Amino acid sequence: MYELLAEGPEPKQRVKIAVVADQPVVVGRELGVDLPVPWDASVSRRHVEVVLRDGRLTVRRLPAASNPVFFRGQQVEMCELQPGEHFVVGSTCFVLADAHTALEDSPTPSSPMEELTFTRQALQQVRYRDPDKRIEVLSHLPELIWGARTDSDLHARLVNLLLAGIGDADAAAVVSLDPSDAINILHWERRRETAGEFHPSSRLIHEALQKRRQSVLHVWENLEPTEQSFTMAQEFDWAFCTPVLGPAAECWGLYLAGRFEKNVPQRDTLQATGLFLQSDVKFAELVAEIVSSVRKLNQLERQQAGLRQFFSPVMLSALGDTLDPQLLTPRETDVTVLFCDLRGFSKKAEVLRDDLLGLLDRVSQALGVMTRYILANGGVIGDFHGDAAMGFWGWPVSTPDDSLRACRAALAIRAEFEATAGQAGHVLAGFQMGIGLARGRAVAGSIGTSDQVKVTVFGPVVNLASRLESMTRQLRVPILIDEELAELVRSHMTPGEARTRRLARVQPFGMEQPVTVSELLPPEAECPELTGDHLATYDTAVEHFIAGRWDDAYRALRRMPTADQAQDFLSLLIAQHNRTAPSDWTGVVRLPSK
Repeated sequence: MYELLAEGPEPKQRVKIAVVADQPVVVGRELGVDLPVPWDASVSRRHVEVVLRDGRLTVRRLPAASNPVFFRGQQVEMCELQPGEHFVVGSTCFVLADAHTALEDSPTPSSPMEELTFTRQALQQVRYRDPDKRIEVLSHLPELIWGARTDSDLHARLVNLLLAGIGDADAAAVVSLDPSDAINILHWERRRETAGEFHPSSRLIHEALQKRRQSVLHVWENLEPTEQSFTMAQEFDWAFCTPVLGPAAECWGLYLAGRFEKNVPQRDTLQATGLFLQSDVKFAELVAEIVSSVRKLNQLERQQAGLRQFFSPVMLSALGDTLDPQLLTPRETDVTVLFCDLRGFSKKAEVLRDDLLGLLDRVSQALGVMTRYILANGGVIGDFHGDAAMGFWGWPVSTPDDSLRACRAALAIRAEFEATAGQAGHVLAGFQMGIGLARGRAVAGSIGTSDQVKVTVFGPVVNLASRLESMTRQLRVPILIDEELAELVRSHMTPGEARTRRLARVQPFGMEQPVTVSELLPPEAECPELTGDHLATYDTAVEHFIAGRWDDAYRALRRMPTADQAQDFLSLLIAQHNRTAPSDWTGVVRLPSK
């Protein structure tokens, strides 16, 4: 006959039930189950079902169970126990025992005889016993951490390293506390496999990881162990737990335990024990500190890798390594928004309908051109909309030339598309782009987690930039900017950097306020077909058009180069009205569609 014993972290948290062959037993927190454990919040109402067959207990995690089951330091859905073995849920240990062995009669003190904590200053003065061996073990620690493929792999490697570096320890484990304060044994090993299962002290773990957040040593009375003993106090003379400090949400540590050798005098005082073990504690703290530092570095690298998708190197440098989350908090600010849309996608999709992966690669590289120049000019990648990209400037930090940087990015994107559009076989061949730029007030901020963040911007200026990008088709120019940006370019950029020309005053479809739109042009050296005289002529034509002198406007437009498609928008509108402005003309062109 066998019994299943459930033991919690407190002395009174101990219940058992006889298990009979082929009769299922349900374990859970619900009082109506066969073996209730109401003290442990990590145990679900119905957590596991156990069945005894041929002297072995099969344990199966039930579908309704929310927390894992651990067996031999590993998370399992099902396992088999022999007498004396155990499984763990939360902070409760479940042991299969032979009913003829009076486990309950064994002394199981839950409190240590002595408790000692260690300050960093005191440990700094400690000299290692066998320092050469310790240094040799520590030299493998960086390789161990970087080589771990998973957290489970890291835990197993750490346990082996601790046993190699702390010769006085008979057992080592990596332990953690979850948000409900339940203890998880992430991995454990004993120096002698025949020594049986390992049951760390829940009190010691809580004391070190939760209450003190520093290394804590417990020393128990020197009790003679019995063959079937299973409590931590009966197995070991001493144990200590060292926290691995990290984010507030994490709470895990290194647990070492052992016995005093027979040839070592009995250490009947706390001071003698502390002096004997303090070099071991110092070694564990050094391991914990290195692990913590590397984990922080890994987290920073993952964070930087995620942010690198959205922020330029200059912006990341301004944010700094600590990356204060408050900098990414959504807030109202002045921004410059850029929308860039890929043209020619539909035609390419038709031609490459049998090579969609190839089409995807070409579109991805086209979007890469847009994002590269946005980031290179200090912008933030806001989002992707199909075959369009959105970037913005002015958040999370702003600079006096944010708007000018946005204009430079737009011109650089135009230049690369124009340089490659006619190159047969080039991935960008046949693609064109349209860009809209607007400046104004918006709410910008981050959405996501510390490991993955998505940034976005909200406000009328975003809608305006998108409309300007759409209007590039109707006005037949590559880049459109609003009135405020046009004024900034004229006052802060030389003609050798950028030029502008006013195209019209329009009321975009679905918007109530009219907007004066201008084309952003590269310098004359890069766009010789439009000289300074041409731009002056066009500006005169626009003034006539807005004032209602459409015949004068038409004659001015006729002096523009025939290759200039921008003139077609006004010329066609004027011709449709026989070069005469409507009687209710206000100088604003109302666009019938987006």
